[in-house]
Amino acid sequence: MAQGCTELNCSNFDFFMTLDHKYSSLLKVSMPLMVSGFIQSIVLLTDSAFLSRYSTLAFDAVGNAGLLFITCFMILVGLGDGTQIILARRIGEKKTEQLPHVFTTALLVQFIFATSLFAILFLIAPTWLMNISQQSDIAILQGDFLSIRSFAFFPSCIFLIIQAYFLAKGKTWPVLFSAILTALSNVVLDYSLIFGNFGLPEMGVKGAALASTCSDLIGMLSMAILFIMDREFRLFKLHLFSLKSVKNILKISSPLMLQGSIALGTWTLFFMMLEQRGVFELTVSQNIRSIYFLAFVPVWGFAGTTKTYVSQYLGSGKAELIPQLQRRIQLLTTFFLLVTFHGAVLYPELLVSWINPEQVYIKKSAAILRLISLSIILYGVISVYYQTIQGSGNTFYSMCIELSTVFIYVTACHLFINVFSFDIYWIWTVEYIYFGVIGIMSILYLRNSNWKLKSI
Repeated sequence: MAQGCTELNCSNFDFFMTLDHKYSSLLKVSMPLMVSGFIQSIVLLTDSAFLSRYSTLAFDAVGNAGLLFITCFMILVGLGDGTQIILARRIGEKKTEQLPHVFTTALLVQFIFATSLFAILFLIAPTWLMNISQQSDIAILQGDFLSIRSFAFFPSCIFLIIQAYFLAKGKTWPVLFSAILTALSNVVLDYSLIFGNFGLPEMGVKGAALASTCSDLIGMLSMAILFIMDREFRLFKLHLFSLKSVKNILKISSPLMLQGSIALGTWTLFFMMLEQRGVFELTVSQNIRSIYFLAFVPVWGFAGTTKTYVSQYLGSGKAELIPQLQRRIQLLTTFFLLVTFHGAVLYPELLVSWINPEQVYIKKSAAILRLISLSIILYGVISVYYQTIQGSGNTFYSMCIELSTVFIYVTACHLFINVFSFDIYWIWTVEYIYFGVIGIMSILYLRNSNWKLKSI
């Protein structure tokens, strides 16, 4: 009997067997994540389309406020990713009796962080935005949005930990089911609350925030029901959190929490710099941002898969399989990126017009999409190396890579926008700098370190 296996968890132990990396298996794990990401991206596009038709002011306000929310949200995502890595490692090590302690502890820590983030966005952010913004009308709308959207941290913190549990097992269809339910509810509620349809009040920006928050709650409830229905749920009854697990979770998750927030915070800073240039540049960039997220769907789908596989393989002593895993994921990621983002090259005007029908913005936005399209392919190829570092538990070094990359990225943004005063078209080439630097540093680290020996 494998070490760590007890009578409690061995009756269904076959459910936790280590994954294989056949193409069919990789697709089985990754496809639900990609479809889920695609659905979420479509929702973001739909939100943007609704708001741009409601008013340009609302569109710009929610664009920047949404980035601030996502920046804070990435703290919870980072903790969820860290939890996934630890759970997957324990499954690979066949120490499944530790899963309840990790899960319960992570949920408690998530709730503490969710409460803190709520306080920041609900109490502090609206005043801060009013003080720094050059346009008070946008700042007011941003405050209205965040005061409602901040409540979403509470259902999201539960959702992310349950998601981590399913991803660690390679069971991704619950994530897809929840995403579909969340998306459908969000679209209906957006249409109803932004414009005042179906007998509901017209709330504009507040309606967009309320719709998204209610949808997050629906998604969490659906995920919780699926978790309770999972056949291993009995392992999680009456298990209190462990202080040892708190330390371990924070050790692995803290770098992920920090780097995710810094990465999105950097993009928020980028848009704030653009806001100083004027409404035209900001609106064009918001168009790009809305479509850009769609392009990353395959990357995000295979990112979760990479972390789970790497962590399980290291836990089960099968590190020699990782290079082949990387090559196969790179091939699959590139293929799906060509499928999802070919429109950025072939018909970008059509994509932009769906988001923002005003002709003054379409031509410039479309040109930029064509310019940066190859950066997505670049990131798809190199991201597997970065995700390998995270999946191995070497999250401190992945954070160092992210921080170094961000420093170079921000410096380039400052030079392009404030020093050289480049046209908005050339400013967006900073994306190539970001992806290139993070790829080179990830490859160098994997080739020149003992990352396979990391214990978590």
